[in-house]
Amino acid sequence: MQGIDPAAAPSGTGCADCEALDPPGWWFHLRRCAQCGHIGCCDSSPNQHASGHAAASGHRFIRSFEPGEAWFYDYGEQVMYESGPELAAPEHHPIEQGAPGPAGRVPQDWVSHLHQ
Repeated sequence: MQGIDPAAAPSGTGCADCEALDPPGWWFHLRRCAQCGHIGCCDSSPNQHASGHAAASGHRFIRSFEPGEAWFYDYGEQVMYESGPELAAPEHHPIEQGAPGPAGRVPQDWVSHLHQ
């Protein structure tokens, strides 16, 4: 499918953009760009890096990077798909990482920082 590269490996185990902040940020859930493998935080997260990556790059498709989730989303058509092509491993962040994460960076009042 155009816009999805099954061979593109994930950029890491956490949101690449949150990790690059000074000080580093935190996220609620993670999303993986299905075209280049960029890992970004979801739209409920304070920084919404996954949708920002899609807008800046033109990469339309993301896949959940959460354990037990295999759905895809098309930002261009605003359509969710229950499944899609198999992508390069790993399929999700480390299970011990948890959500929100990463541990040690999530504020105690994290719920008040989420976008609805």
